[in-house]
Amino acid sequence: MKGGESQMTKSQIVEELAERADLTKRAAEDALNALLGVVTEELAKGNKVTLTGFGTFLVRTRAARMGRNPQTGEPIHIPEQVTPAFRAGSALKEAVK
Repeated sequence: MKGGESQMTKSQIVEELAERADLTKRAAEDALNALLGVVTEELAKGNKVTLTGFGTFLVRTRAARMGRNPQTGEPIHIPEQVTPAFRAGSALKEAVK
C-alpha cells in the first residue's frame, strides 16, 4: 500500500454498518455475511452481481497459456482458469477521485 493508506477489516465494516444503519453488531454481521454469501453463490454459478452505482462482480475466464518454470526455465502448460473480478461503477469511480 502507498504511504498513509490503511485497510478496513471485516469487523470494522460490521461496526460501521451497525452504527450507520442503527443495527446491533450481530445484525450488521449477519447482513454482511448474507450479502457475501449471495455474491459468492452467484459467482460460483457464473452469474454477474450488479449493485447499481457501486459496481459489478463477475467471473472472467483466463485462457490456457504456456509459461516457464522460474527455477528450471522449462516451459509449462498453465490451464484455463475462472477467476472473480470486480468492475467499479461510475458513482464509485467518481467518489474515489
